[in-house]
Amino acid sequence: MKNLKNLLLVVTIVSIFSCSSDDDNRSIDPGQGGTPITGSELKGELTEDATLLASVAYNLTGSLTVKTGTTLTIEAGTIIKAKSGRTDIFLAVERGAKLIAKGTAANPIKFTSDASSPKAGDWGGIVIAGKAISNKGTDVQSEVAGLLYGGNDNSDNSGELSYVIAEYTGAKINGEQEFNGISFFGVGNGTVVNNIVVSDGKDDGIEFFGGSVNVTNVYCANIGDDMFDWTGGYTGTITNAFGVRNDGFDEASEDPRGIEGDSNGSDATATPISRPTLRNVTILNLNPDVALKAGAEIRRGTEATIDNVLFAAYGSASFGNRIDTNDDKGNGILTISNAFAQGNVGDDKEGGDITGTVSVITDGISVPSNNTVATKAGVGADLSAFAWANQEFVVTK
Repeated sequence: MKNLKNLLLVVTIVSIFSCSSDDDNRSIDPGQGGTPITGSELKGELTEDATLLASVAYNLTGSLTVKTGTTLTIEAGTIIKAKSGRTDIFLAVERGAKLIAKGTAANPIKFTSDASSPKAGDWGGIVIAGKAISNKGTDVQSEVAGLLYGGNDNSDNSGELSYVIAEYTGAKINGEQEFNGISFFGVGNGTVVNNIVVSDGKDDGIEFFGGSVNVTNVYCANIGDDMFDWTGGYTGTITNAFGVRNDGFDEASEDPRGIEGDSNGSDATATPISRPTLRNVTILNLNPDVALKAGAEIRRGTEATIDNVLFAAYGSASFGNRIDTNDDKGNGILTISNAFAQGNVGDDKEGGDITGTVSVITDGISVPSNNTVATKAGVGADLSAFAWANQEFVVTK
């Protein structure tokens, strides 16, 4: 019998004598599956390996924390509905624990709200801590979920997230603490992250606090604050990233951006300096009522390299600036190549150093009546990579 210490849920431990033939044929990675959790309520601390089954309709009714040394595996096709309207609803993975969430294009794993009319900020989000380097130090406490993160192992492995959707995230605790869709605190590059969708989030879509984890095919749709964000000495690579604000999604912070990068808000010289690389990126605004403050704001000591990016606003939607490297807590340094702009996306605001130029084009983005985005071949993100997510693009004005 597996011990699910303090896990406040009704759990049926399935033995080999009670498994159905369907259960016998489940495809679980050897040594990673753990005991199937067949009760539907999720809450508490997971202290031994366990598996969430696609055949069970799960309800996340409190914080669920995967404790150090423990692996939580989630089957492809699993749907987890989070109780809406509270700030203590989230999935947390401690430093030294693992989350193995391997969906497929046909059967993604989905975290969503249980509300009949879901909205941004209904629940917290996914928070993962690791042992990789941060310029905030080691044994740093995460902004949310109270996890310790940081260390000296940039190859640290916190598991895998593939074909995962997180929607209606971003519950706000107070003026300083707010959940993102997915937060990576000191997560190392031994962790596999690809084919991720964060949608309808109240705060940031995906944020990196130090660490070196690499991400491929990440799509942030309808994000209240910044679509892609990093701080704390992040040094990973983000490949094929698409961020879009649809017409009608009016949830917004004072300064929503496509990309926000900084190194350390308290000390812009703290090491290691954030130095991520971004390749194949599209930032698109379709909402004429909410301007993006910037396509990319690179500030507070961070350095960044961006190759092949499109900043675009359709119709009367707009940006304040394409690129902004100016900040009173330290300017940023950006090397940019194969950069394009279309629509009312402002100018570059240089406070730090910008190497490279942005070319204005007229045939990059268009949104036909069937709500599909037409792109110029080879410019920005490859949007076909996100066909599995069945996302729509909304233009009503």
